[in-house]
Amino acid sequence: MDTSTQAQLYLSDQRGCSQTDFFRSYHVFNFGSYVAEARNPFGTLRVLNDNTLAAGHGITMQVEQHTDVLILPLLGGLEYESTRGNGFLETGQAQLFSLRSGMDYGINNPYETESINYLEIWFTNSLPAFTPGIDQTHFDLTVANKLLPLFSISHTGSVSPQPGQSFIGRYAGRAEDRYHLKEPRNGVFVFVLRGVFEVQNRLLHQRDGLSLTNIQSGAVDFEALSNDAVLLLLDVLQ
Repeated sequence: MDTSTQAQLYLSDQRGCSQTDFFRSYHVFNFGSYVAEARNPFGTLRVLNDNTLAAGHGITMQVEQHTDVLILPLLGGLEYESTRGNGFLETGQAQLFSLRSGMDYGINNPYETESINYLEIWFTNSLPAFTPGIDQTHFDLTVANKLLPLFSISHTGSVSPQPGQSFIGRYAGRAEDRYHLKEPRNGVFVFVLRGVFEVQNRLLHQRDGLSLTNIQSGAVDFEALSNDAVLLLLDVLQ
């Protein structure tokens, strides 16, 4: 039995919430006016917000320190704009902004009647070689029972080398998988986008999260307990 791994659950109904007449954001970690015990950043993972933006509206965010921002559309497409570039992002794609302190980015809903839903994830980046940049990746969730990479720990080019790694995967009911950490000192954060999973013997429902550190054998085991279950896994520098 694994007795060394440290785990913390982040239940969906215990998230913080910020809301206006056109924007709603659920916060896994402390964010803005939401401050709660045991909701501090997880290593370099500072923000994991589940956002819904009404039709025809936009929102601008500014980072206070060097930050890698991952944007992942879940429902509908979105327009993005930043000093590093503008464009359109749809489901099956993920966008990464590497922004210096004080830089901002905008997210706009281009639809006339439909709301959009997307994840907004911030990683602080204190690497000496940090360089502002932008990058985009594609993934195919018709490929089942496999973790698909979003951005790699060794990613280079216009975006700074990443201190972590991110994956997404769709699993059939009772499908099992194992993730091996790239660096033993890292932690893992799991966030369930759809369905039900058992991760390291912890039960997670839709929009629940789980952080894991001091992971025994450097591997995380998980099993989907419902069909078409989708999981996000983040390998995070501590």
